[in-house]
Amino acid sequence: MHTPEQFKDLYYTYIHNAEDRKMIEEAYEFAKKKHEGQFRKSGEPFFQHPLEVAYIIGELNGGPVTIASALLHDVVEDTDATVEELAEKFGDEVAKIVDSLTKIQRLKLSHRSEDEFVYEDHRKIFLGMAKDVRVILVKLADRLHNMRTVDSLSPERQRALAKETLEVFAPIAHRLGIYRIQSELQDLSLRVLEPKIYQKIVKLVNERTKNRKSNLEDFKKRIADILFKDKIPFRMESRVKSIYSIYRKMYEKGHNFADIYDVLAIRITTNTEQNCYAILGHVHQLYTPIPGRFKDYIAVPKPNMYQSLHTSIVAGDGLTYEVQIRTEEMDQIAEDGIAAHWRYKEGSHYNAREEQKEIEERLHWFRDFVSMSDTNQSAPAKEYMDTLTQDVFEANVYVFTPLGKVIDLPAGSTPLDFAYKIHTKVGDSCVGALINGVGVPLNTALKTGDICEIRTAKNAPGPNESWLNIAKTNSAKGHIRRALQKKDAEIMKAEKVKAGKQACTDSFKTQGVEEAEMERMLSEKRVLDEYHAESLEDLYVMMSNKNPTPGAVIQFLGVRKKADPAELVKKYASSGSKSQAGDSNPIEVPGGVTNLAISLANCCNPIPGDDVIGYISKGKGIVVHRVNCPNITRLSKRLIPVYWKQDLGVSTYPVDLEITASDRNNLLADIISCLGAKNCPCQDLRAHLVTETMNTVVNVTIRVTDSHLLEDVIASVSGVRGVFKVTRVIH
Repeated sequence: MHTPEQFKDLYYTYIHNAEDRKMIEEAYEFAKKKHEGQFRKSGEPFFQHPLEVAYIIGELNGGPVTIASALLHDVVEDTDATVEELAEKFGDEVAKIVDSLTKIQRLKLSHRSEDEFVYEDHRKIFLGMAKDVRVILVKLADRLHNMRTVDSLSPERQRALAKETLEVFAPIAHRLGIYRIQSELQDLSLRVLEPKIYQKIVKLVNERTKNRKSNLEDFKKRIADILFKDKIPFRMESRVKSIYSIYRKMYEKGHNFADIYDVLAIRITTNTEQNCYAILGHVHQLYTPIPGRFKDYIAVPKPNMYQSLHTSIVAGDGLTYEVQIRTEEMDQIAEDGIAAHWRYKEGSHYNAREEQKEIEERLHWFRDFVSMSDTNQSAPAKEYMDTLTQDVFEANVYVFTPLGKVIDLPAGSTPLDFAYKIHTKVGDSCVGALINGVGVPLNTALKTGDICEIRTAKNAPGPNESWLNIAKTNSAKGHIRRALQKKDAEIMKAEKVKAGKQACTDSFKTQGVEEAEMERMLSEKRVLDEYHAESLEDLYVMMSNKNPTPGAVIQFLGVRKKADPAELVKKYASSGSKSQAGDSNPIEVPGGVTNLAISLANCCNPIPGDDVIGYISKGKGIVVHRVNCPNITRLSKRLIPVYWKQDLGVSTYPVDLEITASDRNNLLADIISCLGAKNCPCQDLRAHLVTETMNTVVNVTIRVTDSHLLEDVIASVSGVRGVFKVTRVIH
């Protein structure tokens, strides 16, 4: 627990501007007054909490705005203070940070089902933190102090808080490189979630440290002697691996404690990179390095800006040690990460927007985090969290572009993941890949240090279904799915345009209008406006759905065939035909033709609502076909316009359907039941099995009143389990 005097002494060491100090002091007094009379579960005054949070920010050398925000972070949530009041007293920046923190704070852990709410709560926390890195720093400090004082809460609340800390806050502290906060959060959480295991590991570590104390001192002395001799400036200290890191190696990766090399490590800091490599040479000269354990993070920094040389060696006593070598600046960044790089500097003109931009440029994963948080707000919360966890927090394979830029990816990632990480357009236009100058299949797993080059083409076919099996990252798979959905939509639209255009061409042809003239007429603004179509293609799509029908558009345009129906009848009809026209006939012929037999064609079985045309047949009178019936599409001389009567009563008409489905038990019974539910009983039904495909083809004749009922029936039958195609048959 820190006193106000200790807090003041801390920020006075690096904040000297009188105005900045005054703002912090005013924020201190404001928060203290607002929280007066409030107490924490532990019984201590509530204000001690924001004071401790601000102290943690001071330890990171946070700027005056960040410190003031830390002091004030709970006043809107827990007192009568408002965001507007903070903006007036402390400025817009402080008010915005506190507002974001307040919105996150209101997402308190509930006792509801995890599957329903926790993923959504976690996503909202990340969305709140992505807007300003200072919000993240204060929230991490807030959570750290809460975990330090977690013992005063109920066991259930302790576990919920610890679980959320491991899932949400520790990962982002890791990615920001703030090791001191990350490791303490993890250790404190493990102490709550696995107290027996935690104490067991503590005991093992203490025993090893005690047993190796003298060996460790000899080891350090031997290295120090040679560095003094070579006049290389250095600072050396021993470090014990965090309890949580040891826990993961033992219980998640299956290692025995005795086999963990880096429980004890020697950290050597010096003044230049050149000296780092010189010290490494001395260490390897004195002791045998363990093969495969050397890592050069100076030449290839981690995505969180961490830089250091790591090597594991076998000492003369047979014991193993990890040695870390880095500069003092690298050591600061290793401990405090992003907070070390952007420490508050007196006299510098802080610009929050510029800092956020610089962070996104230096930490490319943070750019992905912000972008993902902005663009994936409509995605399911679990999908967002899975993508964030896998693609951002667990990315530990570092691959180079040909220009030397480092791209971090999860283990098992392929060139496709690499391509989509660079840019969506690069992924969509990918046609091949080179790894270290050699052409490889797209499903090749990338390794740290690989140089990957993506081959693209303007006319690339783009993603296909197999890419979903090749890509490993959720973000790449998401881009591929969206591209496939777009492609499917384009194909479907093209098919509808084609079908609508064909139906329209057939209908206009019966009126003696050729295709070029038809398109000119349909492209008129009055036609498009009438049917609320943006373009001729859109109108074709609408007509493929029979809304409007081609016949309705013809009527709107007032198109009529020039030939007189009566003359056509006189010229082509047999004089011996008898009229069957009357109230029971659903068709009417313009031009006063009433003395001729009219029948519906058996080949296409037209029904009310279909676009129809009459064909004058010698001996049969007028035979009515659907306009797209293949039996009349090539004819023109004997075609005559006909129309459905307005009042048709409740007559029904036969329609032949062909139903294709996967073979299964009770298929026919389900189809018959579905037709019965639509009041369309089967007039005839035949079924056979296609042995090559093991599909059942059902041919059925039903009776319907009009095309609207038929569309409803087809939709219902299509929903029967196993049915994948329903077609209206033309014989």
